Amino acid sequence: MALASRSGLPPEMRYLVESFPRDRWVRSDLDQTAAFWLQMHDGFRNHQRHMDDLVERWRTDGDLIVLHRQLIPALQSFLQHLDGHHRIESGHYFPALRAMEPRIDRGIDLLDRDHDAVHETLEALFRHGMAFHQAVVGKAPDAADQAHRLGDRIAGAAHPLLRHLDDEEDIII
Repeated sequence: MALASRSGLPPEMRYLVESFPRDRWVRSDLDQTAAFWLQMHDGFRNHQRHMDDLVERWRTDGDLIVLHRQLIPALQSFLQHLDGHHRIESGHYFPALRAMEPRIDRGIDLLDRDHDAVHETLEALFRHGMAFHQAVVGKAPDAADQAHRLGDRIAGAAHPLLRHLDDEEDIII
């Protein structure tokens, strides 16, 4: 059930989404907290796409300074928000949800392990972002290589992050 290789959840963790499928998740009908939580997740998905788009534009037109000026603040915001979101979930939401619905314990355990895996990914993104930033600021000859590495790392982070968001929603909503 490792996040990097997982393609979905086992049936015993999907019982809530089976009884209340995604196509019935009309935001106006959901609890205010659930609707806000889904909105946050949508924001992370959009932020991931935005960073991918910035890298793709750079790979097409090659303006390293524009990439740096746009990607570094976007990456910093993404890392801070996702880390803070996971801290709130693990520290507050998950314990409250366990108390409300004890049958999701195994799912919450899985999501907590996911948070550890995602945190490792965030750390790697931070390191690659710093290497790219330092290369551009220092006018290093390998700045383009650092941009490629960061872009590849951002693209590689998408699948596990999106898998986690989907699975978290399926377990909890």
